Amino acid sequence: MSTGRVRTKKKACSSDQSPDNLPVRSSGRQVKKKAAEAADDDDEASEKKYRKCEKAGCTATCPVCFASAAERCAKNGYTSRWYHLSCGEHFCNECFDHYYRSHKDGYEKYTAWKRIWTSNGKSEPSPKAFMADQQLPYWVQCTKPECGKWRQLTKEIQLTPQIAKTYRCGMKLNNSTKTEGSDQCSMPEDLRVAEVSDHWWYSMLILPPLLKDSVAAPFLAAYYPDCVGMSPSCTSTNRLPGESNPVKLEHLKSVPNVTVAGMNKYFQPFYQPNECGKALCVRPDVMELDELYEFPEYSRDPTMYLALRNLILALWYTNCKEALTPQKCIHHIIVRGLVRIRCVQEMERILYFMTRKGLINTGILTVSPDQYLLPKEYHNKSVIIIGAGAAGLAAARQLHNFGIKVIVLEAKDRIGGRVWDDKTFTGVTVGRGAQIVNGCVNNPMALMCEQLGIKMHKLGEKCDLIQEGGRITDPTIDKRMDFHFNAILDVVSEWRKDKTQHQDVPLGEKIQEIYKAFIQESGIQFSELEEKVLQFHLSNLEYACGSNLSQVSARSWDHNEFFAQFAGDHTLLTVGYSTVIDKLAEGLDIRLNFPVQSIDYSGEEVQVTTADGTVWTTQKVLVTVPLALLQKNAIQFNPPLSEKKIKAINSLGAGVIEKIALQFPYRFWDSKIQGADFFGHVPPNSSQRGLFSVFYDMDPEGKESILMSVVTGDAVTTIKNLDDQQVLQQCMTVLRELFKEQEVPDPVKFFVTRWSNDPWLQMAYSFVKTGGSGEAYDIIAEDIQGKIFFAGEATNRHFPQTVTGAYLSGVREASKIAAF
Repeated sequence: MSTGRVRTKKKACSSDQSPDNLPVRSSGRQVKKKAAEAADDDDEASEKKYRKCEKAGCTATCPVCFASAAERCAKNGYTSRWYHLSCGEHFCNECFDHYYRSHKDGYEKYTAWKRIWTSNGKSEPSPKAFMADQQLPYWVQCTKPECGKWRQLTKEIQLTPQIAKTYRCGMKLNNSTKTEGSDQCSMPEDLRVAEVSDHWWYSMLILPPLLKDSVAAPFLAAYYPDCVGMSPSCTSTNRLPGESNPVKLEHLKSVPNVTVAGMNKYFQPFYQPNECGKALCVRPDVMELDELYEFPEYSRDPTMYLALRNLILALWYTNCKEALTPQKCIHHIIVRGLVRIRCVQEMERILYFMTRKGLINTGILTVSPDQYLLPKEYHNKSVIIIGAGAAGLAAARQLHNFGIKVIVLEAKDRIGGRVWDDKTFTGVTVGRGAQIVNGCVNNPMALMCEQLGIKMHKLGEKCDLIQEGGRITDPTIDKRMDFHFNAILDVVSEWRKDKTQHQDVPLGEKIQEIYKAFIQESGIQFSELEEKVLQFHLSNLEYACGSNLSQVSARSWDHNEFFAQFAGDHTLLTVGYSTVIDKLAEGLDIRLNFPVQSIDYSGEEVQVTTADGTVWTTQKVLVTVPLALLQKNAIQFNPPLSEKKIKAINSLGAGVIEKIALQFPYRFWDSKIQGADFFGHVPPNSSQRGLFSVFYDMDPEGKESILMSVVTGDAVTTIKNLDDQQVLQQCMTVLRELFKEQEVPDPVKFFVTRWSNDPWLQMAYSFVKTGGSGEAYDIIAEDIQGKIFFAGEATNRHFPQTVTGAYLSGVREASKIAAF
């Protein structure tokens, strides 16, 4: 075979010829030289027969073309160039030409794919991308538990979730039932499979995997598929109409909420382009900070991580009533090539991470001991949780489901903490504590209601303000004073921008100062009614803070608003929060009437002593008692809490509101409020502004006759020294003033709450005191030596004051405890 070199024989010059002109015999040195040249020819022939992959670091010594598309495909022979997709997957130059050259048979197929890819995707539609997306064979794992080997499918087989779910070695996929023999599982696995698990293998992958027909596609129709880990060539990833413009959605001002058919409207796990400020929402095209911390290997190219994370989230929200396991995810990973094996392996890691963080497999799910949500290496811990409120039970449920041993110690004779429902009223549950869900989109309460099959009642916006005497306030007056009230708060926001904690003042004082300055500068004089309506709005602010405004920080009163909050409907949980709380507690080891007196964490293990003298030994302790009890040193810590933590505890206020609920013989308010869910009471003066400022109709169906009202601000102190009958009389006096035009009957049943008198609670919810800051919530939440952890609404800077915030703090601490 020609080597391409030109060789010439050296002629002897005339002086070197013999007299009889005969040729001279070759010397031994010349023979050796010819033998070496022949050996060179053999080496060059071998080089032509087997050409290595030119990709630096590729381990394939004899590449094989997977495409077999061209008539002259190199197969495992010689080609002028190998194209590298991964260390075990190459295609030859002949197959490249088959699709890339316009005169070749495969060119039309390539250009048709290229048109679809370009119209939907953002990345370059290169020949390598085409080969990875359309020509690589699929790999599938045998579902026999005793086998689990990976097999390469033939080129014509399209992998589907059903095939992936049922595949067994040797299965004939044309009829998907017969097998080619019972011993197919004994056949050795392809040697390339073992390499896929190695760290370096992924770094040698030319293109990241893009999933086909991902369950996440309906959620992410507004995104470029290849920016969120999906293939642009699938019909399921076709972008929304009218998005062929190169600018696409990056510069659109608003995007409608994407709702997936048959899914709860409150489930919106992904931000849409240009959307922001929505709690518990992730960007499908960007890794979060905690994800980057856990998976730093994806920091340069997060595509595979995003593909799998988005798939897992979509699967969870598609069916949140069952635990999402690796086995349930695997068959939804549809991608060509050996990288599918890597995806399956990585999916398990990502799923466990998301489970631990409470992003999935959360809520009221219960699992049996053989189905714990995290692997065995997490199980070797013991935890005692102090307090069986929303935070404690959330953490206990999570840890129990992870496979960690948990005991909950509760001081009271019931669970729930500040969730306490009264079910003694006819046909209606009335919450003595929380009952309203503020913002339902992505709210874990909405998730748990879905899991339980509970419907929440959306609260309407109508709230007529009724004056004493019975007149309904003109809505234009309400709107005008609402505008002025919000304008005052806007001035407070401007004032605080350059203020330090030491320059803080009470919110009530600052509001009064701004109000007086406005009156003087504008010359506007509010009417007596307008002044009273302003007092109503101030009482509403005191309701939100849980305190009179003289104690609340003007600088940090709404510190949590700097973080994304729960959007969407405000709803009434008509069945009561206790329905959720009771389900969270199901199957947990909860010890009632066990008040904790001390926690000693000076040794290797932690010792918890309860009031009866019992000493409990454990590895970790989670403290979820209310802020008021921490402030009063109800639990002794050894060593004592740090000065920093004590200062943070005392910089927050233990807010108090009280409730009154009344059942009447009939619905005397119906004709006046005309189906509204609540109505307001315009206070006759500022000293009475917190007394029964809002009345809620507790039966949205309009069958039962129950009203509930709140006592806030200074009015809490006013009723503290009154007995229940005296409080009832004051409330009835107000109601009879508001409905003066008719007879208001006496109630047949009522209750008045006394949260401030409960020795194990002593409060409703926290607020930032003057001179404090929102950072105190984070400081209280800090763990001590990885042994003592803290949860509760007063440890949740983003969502304080709510059952949701308490619940999420428990989930957060369960994640931290599991990770230690």
